[in-house]
Amino acid sequence: MSTPHSNPSPQPPSGSSRRDFIKRATAAATVAGAASTIAGCATTGGGVEQSVKSGVAPWQGRVIGANDRIVCGFVGVGGQGYGAHVSTCKDVDEKVNNIALAAICDVSKHRVEVGKAKAGPQAQGYGDYRQVLERKDIDVIFCATVDHWHTNITCDALQSGKHVYVEKPMTRYLSEAFRIYDTSKSTGKMVQVGSQGCSDKKWHKAAEWIRAGKIGPVVMSQGSYMRNSPKGEWNYTIQKWASADDIDWATWMGKQIKNKVPFNPDHYFRWRKYQPYCSGLLGDLFPHKLHPYMLATGNPEFPLRVASVGNKKVQTDLKSEGDSKTAYIRDVPEIVQLIAEFPSGMVMHITSSTVNEQGTQEMIRGHKATLTMAGNKVELKPERPFAEEIDGVTSEAFTGDQTESVANHHRNFFKAIRGLEPQNCGMDLAVKVQTVISLAEMSERLGMMCYFDPATRKVSDGSGREITPITYGTLAAS
Repeated sequence: MSTPHSNPSPQPPSGSSRRDFIKRATAAATVAGAASTIAGCATTGGGVEQSVKSGVAPWQGRVIGANDRIVCGFVGVGGQGYGAHVSTCKDVDEKVNNIALAAICDVSKHRVEVGKAKAGPQAQGYGDYRQVLERKDIDVIFCATVDHWHTNITCDALQSGKHVYVEKPMTRYLSEAFRIYDTSKSTGKMVQVGSQGCSDKKWHKAAEWIRAGKIGPVVMSQGSYMRNSPKGEWNYTIQKWASADDIDWATWMGKQIKNKVPFNPDHYFRWRKYQPYCSGLLGDLFPHKLHPYMLATGNPEFPLRVASVGNKKVQTDLKSEGDSKTAYIRDVPEIVQLIAEFPSGMVMHITSSTVNEQGTQEMIRGHKATLTMAGNKVELKPERPFAEEIDGVTSEAFTGDQTESVANHHRNFFKAIRGLEPQNCGMDLAVKVQTVISLAEMSERLGMMCYFDPATRKVSDGSGREITPITYGTLAAS
C-alpha cells in the first residue's frame, strides 16, 4: 500500500503504583483473549459490518516482557510509511526501543525494495499483507496505507495476534471505526493511532489541570490547522517508476471502492483529493487537532452532535503547474469548519484550510479560567470574575521526549506494549475522535446536523429520524 504521509487508555489512578497498573492491564488482556467468540473482520473486501461472529478465537501472539525485543512489520511504505515509520524505527527505535524490522509490504515493487534497503538485510519483502500476518514472529504491524485499507489490515492484524500502529485517520467511515474498536477489545491487542500530538506533554498537563478543576467546567475549545497551497494541496509529484507493471492496482483499489477506475498515477499519489479514498482535510489534518484537544479535556466523550461546512471555491487545481500539474479537480473541500457539542456541555470549534495559513489561537475555555497552548507550555489565565479565586500559572517548558514527534509517539506505543505506561492515543480516544470526523464528513456532504447515540451507535437528524451513515458507494463521488 502507499501513502504520503483516544479517551486515552485509562491513566493509573492517583497514588496507584505502576505494578498495580500493569497487573490490571495484563488481567484485562487475558480476559479479552480468552473469549471463544469474537468480533471479527473479513480478510478481503470492504464490508463495513460492526462485527462478524467467529467460532475460533484468533492467535493471541506472545506475551512481551519489559526487556523483550519487539519485532515489527510495515504495511504501506510510501511517504509516511517510509519516512516516518521505517526510517524512525531503523534510525531511532531499533536501539532506543529494542525493536527489529522484519517485513516490508507494499503494492508497489519499487517501494518494497526501497523499504527493504532502509530496514536492513534481515527484512523480507511482500506484496500481500496477509503473508506478513502469517508470520508468528512478528509482534507489531505499522499500517500506513491509503485510508480505505486501514480497517481490513488493522482488524486482520489484531486477529492474527499483533498490536497495530495505524496512521490517522484511524479509518475511512464510521462503521469501520467500531469494527476496529470491537476487534481490539475482543482480542486484547493494542491499537495506537498515529496522531503524534497526543505524545506532547502539554496536552497531558492541560488534562491534569482540567481534572483538578482549575478552570471550572470546560465550555469551549478551539484550534486550527492551516496551510496555503497555491498549486493545490496533495498534488504530489508523480514518480517515473509508477506504472501498472510496478503497482498492483487491483489490490490498491480493493473491493471497497465501488466506482472503479483504471490504473491512474494521479489517484495513486494524490489520493487524499478524492472522496472514494479519503475525506481530505477532515481525514488528513483535523486528527492532528481533534486527538490532543479531546485528550486534554481529561475525560474524552463521544460527540452529542456535529456540524461541518466546507467548499473548494478557490479551485487551486486549475492553477497547478510543473510537477504538481493535474487534470483532475479534487472532490474534497479546500476549507472546512467543524463544530461539535459534547454531553458535558463543551463545544469544540476546529478550522482547517489549504488556501489560507492564518490560524486561530489555540485554547480551551473554562467557566473560571482559560488555557492557552503556548508553544511548548500551557498558560492558565483566570476569567475576570474569578481573578481573586484563581491564580494564573504557566507550566514548565516541555522539551525533548516530552514534545510532539513521531519518535516520541513510537516510544509511548512500545512502552505501552511492554506494560510500562498507558497509551497516549489508544482505542478509547481514537474511536471517539473518528466519530467526530465521520459525522463531520456526513454533515458536510449531506448538508445536515448529525446527532450520535453511543449506546446504539446510531446517527440521526435534529428531528430524531435515523440516518444511515455514509460509506463506500454513498453519493456519486464515492
